[in-house]
Amino acid sequence: MTDNILLKPIITESSLKDANLGVFTFMVKKYADKIRIKDAVEKQFQVHVKNISTIKVKGKKRMIGKRRTKVSKPDWKKAKVKLSAGEKISLFETETQK
Repeated sequence: MTDNILLKPIITESSLKDANLGVFTFMVKKYADKIRIKDAVEKQFQVHVKNISTIKVKGKKRMIGKRRTKVSKPDWKKAKVKLSAGEKISLFETETQK
């Protein structure tokens, strides 16, 4: 498949703490497996992947409108990618890191 499996990076406080340890978090397509995720990260960022863990995240339920009807957000998949020592992905760098 030629489409991009990596949808977007997940930038939160905990993911930035993990990024200092060499673990980077991405939102990926639901059908993506670990081999495809590894290939996509290595090709897109020119790094070496050591380990990958994936998590299926359940979509949240929301109440919208005047009648307060329940609507659920879609389920999605998260991948935590551990890189070789000394490698980083520039998307996760902040100016205050020392």
